[in-house]
Order: sequence, then C-alpha cells, then structure tokens
Amino acid sequence: MRRYLIAGLLVWVPLGVTFLVVRAVVGFLDRFLYFLPAAYQPDNLLGFHIPGLGVILAILFVLATGMIVANLLGKRIVAGWESLLSRIPIVRNLYAGVKQIMEAVLATDGQSFRKVVLIEYPRKGLWGLAFLTSSELGEVQEKTVSNIVSVFVPTTPNPTSGFVIMVPKTDVIELDMTVEEGLKMIISMGVVVPASEKEKLIGEAD
Repeated sequence: MRRYLIAGLLVWVPLGVTFLVVRAVVGFLDRFLYFLPAAYQPDNLLGFHIPGLGVILAILFVLATGMIVANLLGKRIVAGWESLLSRIPIVRNLYAGVKQIMEAVLATDGQSFRKVVLIEYPRKGLWGLAFLTSSELGEVQEKTVSNIVSVFVPTTPNPTSGFVIMVPKTDVIELDMTVEEGLKMIISMGVVVPASEKEKLIGEAD
C-alpha cells in the first residue's frame, strides 16, 4: 500500500503543482486584455473567455517594444525615459539596479548563470553548489592578490535567495551539469542528482 501511495503521489503532486503554477501565470498575464478598449476585448467580442489570450498579447507587446527600441528613434525614446527616471530619488536606484541585473542575465555573450560550479562553502571540507555570475570584478579584483570570480550560492529549496561570494578562481570546480540540472538538485535538497557525463555516455551506448 505504501509503495502504491508513493507511486500515485509522484504522478499527481508534480502534475497538480505544475497546473496551479501555469494557471496562476496565465491568469496574471490575461490581465493584459484589460488594457484593450472594452469594445475590443475578446470576452466582449466572443461572449466567452478564452484562457491564454493575455499571454499571446503580452508576448506580442514585448516583441513590439523590442522592435521599437532596437532602432535609432526607439533608443532616443528610451534614453529620454531613463533620463527622466534618473531624476527621481529611490526610483532611479531601483530602475538602474534591475536593468543591470537583466542585462547581465540576458546577455547572449555573458557568463552570468551559464555555469554550475562547486566551491568549499561555508568552510573548508564542506562543498556547495553555486552559479558563476561574473569574472570581471573591477575594483574588487584590483584589491585582491589572487584572481577571483563572483559566484551565487543559492539557498534550498528556494534558489531565488542566497549569497554572493568572491572566490579565488583556483578554488572553483566547474561542473558539466546544466544550470537546469543544478537548480533541480538544489530545489530537491540534493535528492535529484543529475547523471554524470560518463554515466550519460554509458546509457547512450546501451
């Protein structure tokens, strides 16, 4: 009975959590439809609600924004907007900080959150998973003797919080696992361990 109960839970709990998260995200994005005039809202035109139309509208809105700001006129508009925000206390710090983080994470040629590493943390002899965030540390690097890198050590089971640590590059061990596999291992508190490259090759050979 215990084995059957666990097998059933392994099917329905992930499915239920996934459904709830997707429904919450779709419900939130569907609010984009309220930006349309009442006469043009799909619910009023069709007479019934179709979940997910807000997601499509949000994607189209983001794509249109990207197309606008990618040209010269759009860049001038953004520059004027940022100049206005830079004059507002508190708002300028928040906006600048979020923008820098997004630029670092989304940069196609950047190293932020592209590699999973292993470091001795919180003390020698204990190992923890971390994500490489930067290898260009400016003043921090200038005032240290060894070549250091910045890593983010997430907490478990919530990887959105954690610690930023400057570690000598020689003390960092790069892993072959993907960022997704590293997150799964952290969220599962070490229960879900990705197969090593050697095990993957053996599995493919079989």
